[in-house]
Amino acid sequence: MSEIAYQNKDIASKVFAEKFRDFSLNVYGINLPKIVEVLPTNLPEISANELRIDNLFLLEDGRIAIIDYESTYKKGNHLKYLGYAYRVLERYFGEDKIDIELVMIVIYTADVTRNEVMSSFNAGMVTITEVSAFLSELKSDEISKRLDTKMKSGEDLTDEEIMEFIILPLSYKKDQQKKAIEDTINMAKRIKNEDTMVFVLSGILVFSDKVIDDEFSKKTKEWIAMTKVGRLFAEEAEQKARIADAKRLVKMTEAVASSDSISIENACIKAGITFDEYNEAKALLDSAAILA
Repeated sequence: MSEIAYQNKDIASKVFAEKFRDFSLNVYGINLPKIVEVLPTNLPEISANELRIDNLFLLEDGRIAIIDYESTYKKGNHLKYLGYAYRVLERYFGEDKIDIELVMIVIYTADVTRNEVMSSFNAGMVTITEVSAFLSELKSDEISKRLDTKMKSGEDLTDEEIMEFIILPLSYKKDQQKKAIEDTINMAKRIKNEDTMVFVLSGILVFSDKVIDDEFSKKTKEWIAMTKVGRLFAEEAEQKARIADAKRLVKMTEAVASSDSISIENACIKAGITFDEYNEAKALLDSAAILA
């Protein structure tokens, strides 16, 4: 299996993004429109000591939802959310959108209760208001038993139950989370519908990224990769990597040819590649363009 399949949750993130459209966050106590698109979180100006935004969603009403997961409450987190808002505005302001409305959603794991949290921070000219969800209010054991019963009977899961499955490990307190993650993932492997199983496993990995054990995460990704759906996404990830390399090679060679006013053949020599390698890269890009 190629190493690219395990980089940064590639397969899990890809499956999650592709399948998460049209799902709702209502099951977590967040009354917002459905998700219509999962947006990339590789935004500008991320400091080396700063965590990346956990999730970024485009909602049905056109608003952009920033989601962060917290296992503790700190007033200073509002400054972090302000930074998230700035980078999202910087990224999307002007891209066919003059007015952008953001929603800051904070999902607190079971170690945080509602009475600990101040959901609004006012600094005069700037006010940060969050929409809070408290997983401590979910009935974790009851949900787990109900899902387990469905696994045993082979029944299909509803959309709400799929969302419960994904967030279930974080609804347990910190000292129980590792076992809850492993138990939930092992239970999810028994889902009959392979597409749903892979989506649930991917969602658990994406949502539990901050707390999941690296070794167990890797094993789960390997399990996903062994399924038909997982293999397809792994192959797609590998193909995207090959195309990215081909683009780089072709762009570099043609830039040398243009700047030095020389033939492509001579530019290949100067760039340290063979003419055949250039032609193979060019053919790959042409075929990718035809299939797109």
